[in-house]
Amino acid sequence: MTEKPEGESFLTKVRHALIGRPKDIKDSSLFHKLSLIPILAWIGLGADGLSSSSYGPEEAFRAIGSHVYLGVFLALATAFTVLIISYSYSRIIEHFPHGGGGYIVATHTISEGAGVISGCALLVDYMLTITVSLVSCADALFSFLPMNFHVYKIGFVAFLIVMLVVLNMRGVKESVLFLAPIFMVFVATHMVLLGYGILSHTSQLAPVAREIHGNMQHDLATIGFLGILALFLRAYSLGAGTYTGIEAVSNGLQIMREPKVQTGKRTMAYMASSLALTAGGLFICYLLWKVVPVPGKTLNAILATSMFGHWPLGNTLALVTILSEGALLLVGAQAGFIDGPRVMSNMAIDSWFPRRFASLSERLTMQNGVVLMGIAAILLLFYTHGSISALVIMYSINVFLTFSLSQFGMARYFIRNRSRIEKWKRHLLVHLIGFVLCITILAITVYEKFTEGGWVTLLITSSAIGLCYVIRRHYGKVKESLRRLDELLMNIPAHEEANNEPLRKTDQTAILLVTGFNSLGLHTLLSIVRYFPNLYRNFIFVSVAEVDSGSFKGADAMDGLRLSTEEGLQKYVKVTRRHGFPADYRMEASADVIDAAVDLCRSIMQDYPRSTVFTGQLVFHRETFTDRLLHNQTAYAIQRRLQWEGIPTIIMPIRVDMGS
Repeated sequence: MTEKPEGESFLTKVRHALIGRPKDIKDSSLFHKLSLIPILAWIGLGADGLSSSSYGPEEAFRAIGSHVYLGVFLALATAFTVLIISYSYSRIIEHFPHGGGGYIVATHTISEGAGVISGCALLVDYMLTITVSLVSCADALFSFLPMNFHVYKIGFVAFLIVMLVVLNMRGVKESVLFLAPIFMVFVATHMVLLGYGILSHTSQLAPVAREIHGNMQHDLATIGFLGILALFLRAYSLGAGTYTGIEAVSNGLQIMREPKVQTGKRTMAYMASSLALTAGGLFICYLLWKVVPVPGKTLNAILATSMFGHWPLGNTLALVTILSEGALLLVGAQAGFIDGPRVMSNMAIDSWFPRRFASLSERLTMQNGVVLMGIAAILLLFYTHGSISALVIMYSINVFLTFSLSQFGMARYFIRNRSRIEKWKRHLLVHLIGFVLCITILAITVYEKFTEGGWVTLLITSSAIGLCYVIRRHYGKVKESLRRLDELLMNIPAHEEANNEPLRKTDQTAILLVTGFNSLGLHTLLSIVRYFPNLYRNFIFVSVAEVDSGSFKGADAMDGLRLSTEEGLQKYVKVTRRHGFPADYRMEASADVIDAAVDLCRSIMQDYPRSTVFTGQLVFHRETFTDRLLHNQTAYAIQRRLQWEGIPTIIMPIRVDMGS
């Protein structure tokens, strides 16, 4: 446990009270402590899928109107679709064990362009996951309140979003453990709801079957088979929100307990079976209990009241059932805060997003991503005025855009690798069926709901894709400029004999903050020699191995990060000694680069009091807000901290010629 430092500021104490104290990156059991076992992963990631049963089946059942007999076929089709998509994502877990979901799958099996489309669709999807889940939560809870209280619903949802932002900044496991009891209450109450709802009508199954047959014959005679099929497909597509959380498990493998693949597949099995049974069971219960929509109430609230109303304490049980449903939607919103920032970090590593979104906070959470997801969810809430129908329309389009790309990509993968994969035909068949189902739902949803709000989703997603290409182009220009600098500096002639003298503590010492062995560090070194000739006799290279979402994948990855950082520092020492100067290095691994760098410099100053800290910073001809957003300002932050402590710090400019 991290000790409480003395002399903390008031704001620091408040921050630590809200989100907790920093995690100890040196703790050898850290990954084990932070990772999720299958049951917790089911709660944290699978709850998104299970909670969608609170609004997906309702949207579909409302769409069939008076043709309620179609509920049986919707139940079968829904369960079948859940199982097909879940099985296909289990194959994705096997072949992409490091997580990443639809973004990684599309990138590696189709193209980078398909990957960025899938990634942006996922991001918008996870933003909507938060808003849809919490609006549905409020709908369920407010179903038991008088209509005059409904004006407070949007404010209540906004409060829940802020609460989840704070909770997720504490850590994934902490937030899941906090919400676990809610999940278990939902499972227990809905087992009673669905079990009693179906078993109490077993004696009426034969009359119900005859009624269904009679209504179907009537519709065949009046609107025909094509009319029934069109009605069914429309309802089936509008209930697509039921499947929206399935992808979350494959995207969140990084937070699962080893062995990650087995944990992920078991979590997927838990989620798929619970969702198929719950969603399918609700359709059957709506039909058996002849549920009719009532303004201001969800169908599940009506069902629970009808079912338990005549029981002793029945109204209380109905209230607990719907409260647990609303509370589970709160848990389901977790997937947006867990997986949304993870998609951002994966895209940031590939230069589609600002690289700061790959950074981890002192609590080892993707804090920047969590905050952005919260802001976006609040904006979507106010734009739609908390309308669940509008949100589900927007939601389903992007979900099935990602699903379709993933299924197509996996089908392409098995065709290309058929010579080395056993049973590739069986896997291919599953992905082809999944692709047909997903592309059908996507096409019908876009066609039916384009003018009712679907265009907004497509516009937001297209804008995000365009922004990603602008960001990638900027990083590409910077990379090309630095490549030219590499060509100039990487082959500097050196002396034959290296200076192997030890550093002397009384000599003037230059402390160089570097990030890997590259032209930026060499440029800073040469600039010191050029602008301060014969002044500095010692050179100490300092590097903080930044623990970000790309490296925080396990003990082996952390060891690899430390090793590569140390190898880079050794190269700097070798080059400097070959140029006639005594040199050494210091390093640390940390998620907080600024704090770690300041601590290292402070430590070196105790041994070498005549030291000056140097660091490099990219500078542009006409720096814009975009440049400041896409490139960190770490050098300036470190300079402010060190100068406040009386440690002289100089930033050496490194010009970036962006060209045309």
